[in-house]
Parts: sequence; structure tokens; C-alpha cells
Amino acid sequence: MGRSRPRSRDRAEPGGWSPPTHCCVGTGAASPGTGPNHSDRRADRRPQQRFADSHCASQPRIQPGDTAASTANSPGSATASLRPRSGEILNNAGIDPAPTRCKVTWSQFLRSQAAVACDFATIETVTLRRFYLLFFIDIPTRTVYFAGITDHPTGVWTTQAARNLLLQHGHQLADAQALVRDRASQFIDAFDEIFRTEGCKVLKTPVRTPVANAFAERWIGTLRRELLDRTIIWNRRQLNNLVVDYIDHYNTHRPHRSLDQRPPVATDPSDQPDRHLQVVRTARCGGLINEYRNAA
Repeated sequence: MGRSRPRSRDRAEPGGWSPPTHCCVGTGAASPGTGPNHSDRRADRRPQQRFADSHCASQPRIQPGDTAASTANSPGSATASLRPRSGEILNNAGIDPAPTRCKVTWSQFLRSQAAVACDFATIETVTLRRFYLLFFIDIPTRTVYFAGITDHPTGVWTTQAARNLLLQHGHQLADAQALVRDRASQFIDAFDEIFRTEGCKVLKTPVRTPVANAFAERWIGTLRRELLDRTIIWNRRQLNNLVVDYIDHYNTHRPHRSLDQRPPVATDPSDQPDRHLQVVRTARCGGLINEYRNAA
């Protein structure tokens, strides 16, 4: 037997399918149980098209580059007057913009607290072996203190390095009131307790915010530009000698703009050198850095 021809769904069949009743569409209402013919269908589309055209015309036209906020605040939007801008809210509350909201900056706060910053500097050798340099920097005077170099920094090693630092330079850090550090796992509770016993408040920087420890990060950049990028590190012994020599140069000879072009450990500024003195050059860090002084 061949396939039977499908019956048209436009006709109503007893007990069969019948199209739903359409109300308020077209020129006339369809009676129950009967479907609209082709002429009714064309007539049904015309009012719907006119309604869509009128609805789109009443809406504000979105230009390229407009956002949802600008569209909502457009003059043609009904909610423009109900949504005040963030700038108006801050002005009405008497709140200044973020750059001028706080009168004391972070760097000024650290200087007022006589804070000490610490951090690790990673250094790789020519054999791709990585060492970690722990250092402390006194923010008001810019004096750098060498704490040690290791290839496996742990909490126990960091704590012992802090003890050795205070035993050797405790009198120079007696005026420190705060310690700035990041949230590395090497800085354990025992490390913080050593500085709390000395009267220092531990300030932890936010997560992944190196700018909060800008003084330590800046010194790491200076160490790389002036020393590490100009030589090849072979082993730990060479690295230790270079870093110790560079820190001594940094503290006693290198000028700083924040210190009126004077080193952290400066001589008496009242001593004016004689113009006829001879200049002597001294090589530091294996000849990578030269120091110039007046001969006696």
C-alpha cells in the first residue's frame, strides 16, 4: 500500500486537531473549531507589523559606542530622572574623588612610622640555579641591611635571619615602629613575634599588591639594573661577595634624590671639599661600579 496523503490541517476534523482560537487579531475573530484561511493570515500580519513599527519608533535609538548606563540615562528614557549618577551621589555626600580623598599618602605614612620594609629578591645563576636574597631597608634613611642568601627559604631560616639582623643592627633599628612585608609563607608567626617584642607593628601588604611595598621593590630593581644585569652569577659565593660589596656602596656612596643627593650614611655636610684636591677613582663589585672621591 502506498503512503496516504497528509490531510490539510486547515480543516477541522471531527475529533481531530483544531487550531487555537485567535482573538483581537485581524479583522475578525475566528470561530471555535475552524482555522483562518490565507486571506485571514495576511490580514493578521498587518496590525502586528504596524504595532512593531510604532513600538520601535517610540524607543530611543542606540548609537555605536553607547552603553547600558548611557542608554538608561538618555533624555528619552523614563528612568533617567530616577537614576542619579555616581558623581552626583559623591558630591551630594561631600566626598572628594579618590586621589584627594586622603590627605596622608602611603609613603608619608611609612615615613612617619619610621617603618622598615623587607622582601626576597630572586637571583638566578648561569646554571639556572635560583637563590633568594633577604634584605631589610630602613625607609626614612634608605639604609639597606643584608640578611642572608639561601636556595631554600623556609620559615625557620627567615626567623633566624631576623634574629641575626637585630643582634647585629639592633641599635640602628631602635627607632623603627613598623615592619612592612608581604604575605609570603616564609614570614611565619615566629618571624612577626621577633619584631613585636622590639615594639614594631607588623603591616601586611594586600594580596598581589607589590606597590604597597614599593620601597623594597624599587631597591630590587636598582640592584638588577646596577649590578645583576651587568654580570654573570656562577655560584653562591660570588653572589654573596657582590651583594655585600654593592650594599656597602649603596649605603655609603650612592647618592639619593630623596636625601638631597647624599648617601644614606653620609658625612658631615658642613665639610666643603677644596677645589684643588685630586679626584681618586675606586672600583667596586669587581670593577662594575666606580666610586669617585677627593684625595686627602
